[in-house]
Amino acid sequence: MNSYVLIFIIVGYLLLLFGIAFWAEKKAKNSWVNNPYVYTLSLAVYCSAWTYYGSVGIAATSGVSFLTTYMGPVIAFPVWIVVLKKIIKISKQHKVSSIADFISLRYGNDRFLGALVTVICVLGVVPYISLQLKAVSETFGIISNNPINSSGTIFKDSTFYIAVLLAVFAAFFGTRTTDATRRRQGIVFSVAVESVIKLVFFLGVGGYVTYFLFDGTTDIYNQIVISEDFETLTTFDSLESGINWYFMIALSFLAIFLLPRQFHVSVIENTNKKHLKNAIWMFPLYLLLFNVFVIFIAWGGKLRLEDTANPDYYSLLLPLQNGDVSLAILVFLGGFSAVISMVVVSTLALSTMLSNNLIIPYGFLDKFSRSRPKRNANYIKNIRRIAIFSLILGAYFFYINFNIELSLFSIGQLSFVVIAQLAPSFFIGLFWNRGSSIAAKVGIITGTLVTTYTLILPFVLDAIFGDMNFIVYGPFQNELLRPYALFGIDFLNPVTHAFFWSIFFNSLLYLGVSLSFKGNYRERNYAEMFVDSNYNSLQENAFVWKGEAYVSDIRKALNRFLGEQRTERALNLFYQKYDLPKNAKKADARLINFSEKLLTGSIGSASSRILIASVVKEQPVSLIEVLEILEENKETISTNKFLKQKSDKLIQLTSELKKVNEELKHHDKLKDEFLDTVAHELKTPITSIRAASEVLLDNQDMSDELRVQFLDNIVDDSERLTTLIHNILDLEKLASGREMLDKKINNLNHTIEKAISGVHTIAEKKNIKIIMTEMQSVFSVRYDEDRIHQVLTNLLSNAIKFVEEKKGIVKISSKKIKNYIRISIEDNGKGIPAEDMKYIFDKFYQSKNQNVKKPVGSGFGLAISKQIIEGHNGRIWADENYKTGARFIIEIPD
Repeated sequence: MNSYVLIFIIVGYLLLLFGIAFWAEKKAKNSWVNNPYVYTLSLAVYCSAWTYYGSVGIAATSGVSFLTTYMGPVIAFPVWIVVLKKIIKISKQHKVSSIADFISLRYGNDRFLGALVTVICVLGVVPYISLQLKAVSETFGIISNNPINSSGTIFKDSTFYIAVLLAVFAAFFGTRTTDATRRRQGIVFSVAVESVIKLVFFLGVGGYVTYFLFDGTTDIYNQIVISEDFETLTTFDSLESGINWYFMIALSFLAIFLLPRQFHVSVIENTNKKHLKNAIWMFPLYLLLFNVFVIFIAWGGKLRLEDTANPDYYSLLLPLQNGDVSLAILVFLGGFSAVISMVVVSTLALSTMLSNNLIIPYGFLDKFSRSRPKRNANYIKNIRRIAIFSLILGAYFFYINFNIELSLFSIGQLSFVVIAQLAPSFFIGLFWNRGSSIAAKVGIITGTLVTTYTLILPFVLDAIFGDMNFIVYGPFQNELLRPYALFGIDFLNPVTHAFFWSIFFNSLLYLGVSLSFKGNYRERNYAEMFVDSNYNSLQENAFVWKGEAYVSDIRKALNRFLGEQRTERALNLFYQKYDLPKNAKKADARLINFSEKLLTGSIGSASSRILIASVVKEQPVSLIEVLEILEENKETISTNKFLKQKSDKLIQLTSELKKVNEELKHHDKLKDEFLDTVAHELKTPITSIRAASEVLLDNQDMSDELRVQFLDNIVDDSERLTTLIHNILDLEKLASGREMLDKKINNLNHTIEKAISGVHTIAEKKNIKIIMTEMQSVFSVRYDEDRIHQVLTNLLSNAIKFVEEKKGIVKISSKKIKNYIRISIEDNGKGIPAEDMKYIFDKFYQSKNQNVKKPVGSGFGLAISKQIIEGHNGRIWADENYKTGARFIIEIPD
């Protein structure tokens, strides 16, 4: 393909990604941009050109060893999720902006340690970025059949311009704000899109090779199995190979935590810890999918291509050999996506580290202190932009001078070993409070020197000077000091050999120095805050500080970087949070810590500490005082937790007591109303009887017909009075348990029919239908027939009372469910109001939402029914979900 056409495709693709990123920036709060899937896919920035191309190369030359790059992260993920929750929590609370900031903060905002970690990351990542440019250069040359850097001048080298475009992309979206802790939605979303693209295109070429060039996986296997080196590609030939495999897994295990780009996307760009629930299974699945066809592409390349072909690029060479240029371009774009995401995120993370941990604290802090907020913000942005361009151009020149000598896989491994030197101070310091800053510095420097001696120096001597004597014989002919066989261990490959010895000395010195030399009070303070997660609940309260500080001085320092508006808003939130007066003149430890955190995102933790220290008068604090204060804080935490639990319990009890009190008041009111009703009900028949009796007594000459009518009224009122008194006594006997139920085996259907027959006349007068539905075959149940008949009669009477004449329908049904009998009585009346549902079975209750003309009754029926059913060890209730009338349900044991 013509080189210019390919360049046009590359530029068009970059513009597309630029548009996607710009759209994502505008839609930052949109669920399409901010969700767990985008977060998980952004973690796939781990899959760089090394993964996309180099895995096939290592599978073709070293067999299953390519799996170590992926097995480490997969094994790490259960631990990664647990540890990452703690890291994210600490980072968000302390406004951490990079892994250098994180490690520096753990050891008391140590400025030199932050700078050291930054230098290590730059040394480890710049060759890794150059690896990406190498991949772009070589794949461009393969597709265009024109080596991209053949001219010998950078201004005619397309790779140079691609590097510049990547720098522009990273600088534009990565430096729009000075606060490095703010999420870059545009970059994160574009990385997620690129993760999908590179996976789809890689799976596409894998399927093409497996099922188009060959007749499936079995066909490839049957052809490769007869090759001479098949056994070496699929097995370990010795114990030493297994040990190498183990160390390579451990190396990639550490990389998923420590690579600056991984720390950035997993910690800094995390907006919700709940996203980790998806990441714990989605990211391993992504890595699994990426490896489905690796081995088959590698075997296909060995079978179809010449031995001189570069195995790293089998995925490109196979489609081109078969004339499928379009597929090859898609594969190239997939690899280019892997390059873009890795380069952009890595340079973004490194530029933040360079500005906050190296350039500002070691050169520009004094200048910033004397300048204005807007100018300071521009200084910081420009520093990061220059850093981004410098890193990418530095990687480009590294590629020009060194990358020709190394494969993609070997460059990636070298970077992993360098970055791994942060592991002891990072992991041990996260869980052990004795780790000191001097120990971290000694360990990292020693580990880096060992890596340089055992891995980097031999490569440089061999690549530049062609000198193998140092490798073969060691310095001064001392074989014990041979860089690839230090102290006689010669069965490890160079990468795992350097990794083993560097981590061994690094960890040994870190532990030894930490036990031998105690850190200062500030180190121990932050150590406790990092190690003991309980301190996170108090945040500023766990920060130990003693001295004299004025709010006005701190405000002036904050204004220089945040501006007056942001500063005042932040301070107002602080005063509101701790309920402090806004006119306070002196600052306490909480405000000191809060101010340092505000500045950390813009200038780094070390610089923020220096800047705040310059405007306050801090007094030294002994380690004993720190420990005493921390112990007091622990007690405070425990006490606060206990008091909060007690307070919550008291609030709950108070709420319950208030509720019970309201119910008692309500019951008292009901009781008064009930007594009024009973008095009224008793008085009415008595008054009627007395009036009728007086009429009969005063009118001796009354006709016989009229006399009989008055006597009938007296009898009716007497019966009504007797029933009322009987119900009152009956209810009290049932409630007190003095009523003995006469339980016998009875036919339930027969009892139901008797109850219906008893109210049939009343229903017939009102033209109301009573229907028996879902009646099972005749069955016998043990119960007091008179009492159950009383309950059924009462419920049927109520139903008849509250349905409309001529349109009313009452349904009754019974069935056996497991070990109890259920009877249901429902009607199509006006139903039971929601506010009455809770009280309808109370003996002092009558609904206030009855008809305009109150139905006959004194509120005893349902209360008596409830006592009868409970006496049968059953239960009765009104169905709240029945909306077309009222439904009462009875359950009694069979």
